[in-house]
Amino acid sequence: MKRFVYADNSATTKIDKQVLDVMLPWLQEGYGNPSSIYELGREAGFAIQEARAKVAAALGAAPQEIFFTSCGSESDNWALRGAMARLSKKGKKHIITTVFEHHAILHTVQDLERKGFTATYLPVGENGIVNPMDVKNAIREDTGIVSIMYANNEIGTIQPIAEIGAICKEAGVLFHTDAVQAVGNIPIDVKEQNIDLLSLSGHKIHAPKGVGALYVRKGVLLDTFITGGGQERGKRAGTENVASIVALGKAMELAASGIEEKAARLTPMRERLIDGILKIPATRLNGDREKRLPGNVNISIAGVEGESLLLMLDMHGICASSGSACTSGSLDPSHVLLSIGLSHEIAHGSLRLSLGDYNTEEDVDYILEVLPGIVQRLRAMSPLWERMQKNHETV
Repeated sequence: MKRFVYADNSATTKIDKQVLDVMLPWLQEGYGNPSSIYELGREAGFAIQEARAKVAAALGAAPQEIFFTSCGSESDNWALRGAMARLSKKGKKHIITTVFEHHAILHTVQDLERKGFTATYLPVGENGIVNPMDVKNAIREDTGIVSIMYANNEIGTIQPIAEIGAICKEAGVLFHTDAVQAVGNIPIDVKEQNIDLLSLSGHKIHAPKGVGALYVRKGVLLDTFITGGGQERGKRAGTENVASIVALGKAMELAASGIEEKAARLTPMRERLIDGILKIPATRLNGDREKRLPGNVNISIAGVEGESLLLMLDMHGICASSGSACTSGSLDPSHVLLSIGLSHEIAHGSLRLSLGDYNTEEDVDYILEVLPGIVQRLRAMSPLWERMQKNHETV
């Protein structure tokens, strides 16, 4: 039997057994509608409030500042659309973001531009880090919001969020961060870091798919996202997904309590994996070596196509990615890799391996055992690799 290694935890994660255990009763016995006044409904309502408190505690927030959503993309959309709808009435129609945000941000900003808003897309350095001074210099009198991801979903680079938050606070501008990849990997305190709005998603931290949350600092006003009922304090109508919300609360509780332990275990594994892959000729690490998520490895391998690499890894039982899962059907190279200066050819040969709670040292051994042979085989068939060798090109 071939070995199975799941190394795509940035795309999604396995549901934790403890999370599943608290979730299942609300799919079976606790099926009451939380809006109902009888006991079965009240119990569901209490469970939601308990989960809200757990999510808030993990972020250093108050329970009333947490709104449940269906995913991180919805949270991103609501944060930007909801905030700018209010701010535009005060003449604030300018948005600041970066060129390497998740498409949930980029496409939302582009849509808002089509509706009359303006935007500044900040560059990132070759190391994948945003310069806080670029943020400060981009703020204008009509700037309404700055949206910068906490940690990049592809190259794992961690941004100077506290510095950017302080700049935004001083300028009187709202600060939103997409923290989908950061939650559970990095300690977050929304008050200390001057974060006004924060998006997160359950399936990145061993909760089910289809549930997320948006933190909205007290005093920040957002337009209602879904009209209909009075759920989520009248801001997001629709009968709540009780089981998944309870699961998210438990997952946040577990994730927040194990951040230091997780980093201590995964970081050495990440470093060994990076060092091992970089022994393959004509490879390069994408993103800062130090300021990156504990389990993130993103390396470009010259002379190979990412899709072919993933298919051959899959044949050996290894699940990986060549970019974000949300764009895996696209033939275009990653916009994130292009933003840090990679050529189209090199960006096409990227490999993202993201380690998580269930990975082991043996998984790293197996990847390092299998990958060099796969690269050698693909390069032997590659006219690109033949040309690069002939012209002495490097990554």
